[in-house]
Amino acid sequence: MAEKVLISGGTGLLGKKITGILQAKGYEVSYLSRSKGTKNGIKCYQWDINKQEIEEEAITEADYIIHLAGASVYDKRWTDEYKKIIIESRTKSAALLYNTIKNTDNHVKAFISASGISIYGDRGNELVDEDSEAADDFLAKVCVAWEDAAFKMQELDIRTVAIRVGIVLSEEGGAFPKLLMPIKLFVGAPLASGKQYMPWIHIDDLCNIFVKALEDEKMSGVYNGVSPHPLTNEALTKAIADKISRPVFPINVPGFALNIVLGEFAEVLTGGIRASSRKIENTGFKFTYPKINTALNNLLKDD
Repeated sequence: MAEKVLISGGTGLLGKKITGILQAKGYEVSYLSRSKGTKNGIKCYQWDINKQEIEEEAITEADYIIHLAGASVYDKRWTDEYKKIIIESRTKSAALLYNTIKNTDNHVKAFISASGISIYGDRGNELVDEDSEAADDFLAKVCVAWEDAAFKMQELDIRTVAIRVGIVLSEEGGAFPKLLMPIKLFVGAPLASGKQYMPWIHIDDLCNIFVKALEDEKMSGVYNGVSPHPLTNEALTKAIADKISRPVFPINVPGFALNIVLGEFAEVLTGGIRASSRKIENTGFKFTYPKINTALNNLLKDD
């Protein structure tokens, strides 16, 4: 009988890709959703995070849980109201899963949660790893609360892993189309100083890290989901421009202009995180796209 994987946030960018990988490996995948039924042939169990309600069968049937649910930090301006949604969409959903697992007969073997590389904050050229201290800005606090909620699963003797997701390169969504568009329109330029490191990762590698975390019983704790070769914003901008034969505008986009347009979210683009991938590599994981040229050759092969 196929092992069963329950995914929250399964219809998102990562969830859909992970679903395909798991199905190809013979797993049976189901989703947590606001409505019952099926989506693209995937069984959906209903949950309501605000009411803290969930179909118990979702938990009793699951062998593994991958927790990806969380409001996007890219799509809306960070008002006080939306900041609350960003945090609670992650922590309240994890709490609902914890409480249901605690009070339901189950055979869940592992809980794999997303987290964010933003936990480290702006660290300049410092190389940070999983033992580095968390920062104190908004996104760092989100990540700390996110991980705290996830690791409560360890109280239930469930192996728990959190993947600190970097800047995901995918043509289908996330940050990459936003980086690509101005370059395509001949107005690409480094942001702020351009010297800030951007901890990128190809979506295929990131999804395979999640699957590795699910299958490798030795994995526990936090792991950076980033490429072994981080780049500065300036270097990443130039690599994309070279790949699609576009110039890079000679004047950087000033930080204050980004603050005016994007508000507090500008910190994500102007702050630098140079994060190590050594811990995940030490598990035996091999990156398919460790360097930016191979990643861009795959993502932009039709350009």
